[in-house]
Amino acid sequence: MEFPILSAITFIPALGALIILFFPKERVNLIRWFAIAVSLIPLALSTYLWIAYNQSEGGIQFVERYRWIPAINVWYHVGVDGISVPMLFLTSLLSTLGYFYSAYTIHERVKEYYFLFLLLQTGMNGVFVALDFVLFYVFWEIGLVPMYLLIGVWGGKYREYAAIKFFLYTLAGSVFMLLAILGIYFTTGSFDILKAAEVHPFADNFTLASLAFWAFFVAFAIKVPSFPFHTWLPDAHTEAPTAGSVILAGILLKLGCYGLLRIVLPIFPEPFRFYAPIVAILGLISIVYGAFVCMAQWDLKRLIAYSSVAHMGYVVLGIAAAAASLNFNHPSFKESAAIALNGATMQMFNHGIITGGLFFLVGMIYERAHTRDLQVFGGLGAKLPYYYAVVMITGLASLGLPGLAGFWGEFLVFRGAFHIIPYIAAFGVIGVVATAGYILWKVVQFMFLGPFNEEKWGYLTDMEAFEKVTMWPLLLFMVGFGLYPAPLLNIINTATTALMGKL
Repeated sequence: MEFPILSAITFIPALGALIILFFPKERVNLIRWFAIAVSLIPLALSTYLWIAYNQSEGGIQFVERYRWIPAINVWYHVGVDGISVPMLFLTSLLSTLGYFYSAYTIHERVKEYYFLFLLLQTGMNGVFVALDFVLFYVFWEIGLVPMYLLIGVWGGKYREYAAIKFFLYTLAGSVFMLLAILGIYFTTGSFDILKAAEVHPFADNFTLASLAFWAFFVAFAIKVPSFPFHTWLPDAHTEAPTAGSVILAGILLKLGCYGLLRIVLPIFPEPFRFYAPIVAILGLISIVYGAFVCMAQWDLKRLIAYSSVAHMGYVVLGIAAAAASLNFNHPSFKESAAIALNGATMQMFNHGIITGGLFFLVGMIYERAHTRDLQVFGGLGAKLPYYYAVVMITGLASLGLPGLAGFWGEFLVFRGAFHIIPYIAAFGVIGVVATAGYILWKVVQFMFLGPFNEEKWGYLTDMEAFEKVTMWPLLLFMVGFGLYPAPLLNIINTATTALMGKL
């Protein structure tokens, strides 16, 4: 019997959470460093998984399949392809960095904090490996409660409002998803995601197929978050603790994008093809609207939150372009569709690295200044040169500067989309310009340039060692995948070309 690596990656954090329950709550350092040590195991295993995944073979690998609830034909069925492998690694990396950073910044109810965070990691990993609808839904819901409590207990001034709003939005989406899953089960007699992708449920009834398509789409669009389902995000980000914001932006938003790739596109290609222009316009609005709203923000954390709405718009646009390509029976459109999907998936990974880093950086300045108001800063570049340099690299990566990781996702999305939906893609370029505007004008100019208020900010200190250690891995990937994206692009391409080949 082969080592169940996917189960180990998924459940070791949950096992660590259960063990923490037996620790005395006064032993906070033991709890902190035990959680960090536990998180290193899935990080090491997900790194191995990336290396061991056979890219020449492609497809679903490392499959584990056992009967779970025979009475209703539910299986414990997990496996990974070129889309889920990078997402598992991203989840493990950001979780470990979140535990490490929190060891220095979370001082209240440490035991409960790490218990919930580890449980949340299991939920996120589970979504990326599940190949059974019931399993997928269970893991999807497991992540909901821990994040609700992390915002509601360790969040800011309006944490309760933000937590409830996050919970209600996500739960509403879950209800739609559950109805669609039941519809698929009654049609196919199975909860198997891969089987559903083969038989295309409701293929002979476009009305029912459309209802199921929109039910799934709304559930995932809330999580993405795509316009007009995005309003929970700024409040949740603003009030969440720093590591919570990192996980929200870095991983939880990707669950929605992953659902569009794993479930909506392969199972409902015909409705997606028909409604692709609507979905593409929603992605376009997210890009442009999100970027321009950033220009109006003075709260740094809220600005970064709205930037996530814009950057996730690129993902939606890329997936919609791939669906729209099904209207054309020519190999060049299928090739452009695969490129757009590659861009969308790279954007998911790179946004996690970049925006996760930005939220860490917001937390670092807030820990010192106790404000995120951009209007009160100025001239910090001379006082905090290391912090300034790290913000510059991360900010330039976020605006998609060539040579940094953020460039490739946006470039490939536009490369694919321009061939398939040229007019919508052309308007999307406005978002790129606006992104450069708010990063350079709002963040760099207002924080680091101009006169420095020595009397007010003279006590500020530059980044401490633990903060540098937190950012180093993220900077490594921003620069590394910016200069040489092949290791990421190649593994993603195995999955996207296979996906388009089956549609």
